[in-house]
Amino acid sequence: MKFGVLIFFLCLSTYIPRMLPALFMNKIQVSGKLATFLQLIPYTAMASLIFPAILYVDENMWIGIVASVVAVMAASKKLPVIGVVLSSVIACLLLYSLS
Repeated sequence: MKFGVLIFFLCLSTYIPRMLPALFMNKIQVSGKLATFLQLIPYTAMASLIFPAILYVDENMWIGIVASVVAVMAASKKLPVIGVVLSSVIACLLLYSLS
């Protein structure tokens, strides 16, 4: 019973900070530059999480480098984030099958 209450309050403590901005975001007017900045956050977060692992994908570091180039090209064509990730994964799979 104690763990159930603990888990409930831990869930509540992580849910509230995520829910509140979503509730009030439509009432807040942001400038064009701030809106652009907020739209770019997913791309920068993905890049900062993935970049350190690019060189350590496998013993052959070129697989990671080629996959990252494919991801940059897909992002430059303004694909959604899932399209960028999938194109990079497909490039990795092709390179693994060729080596």
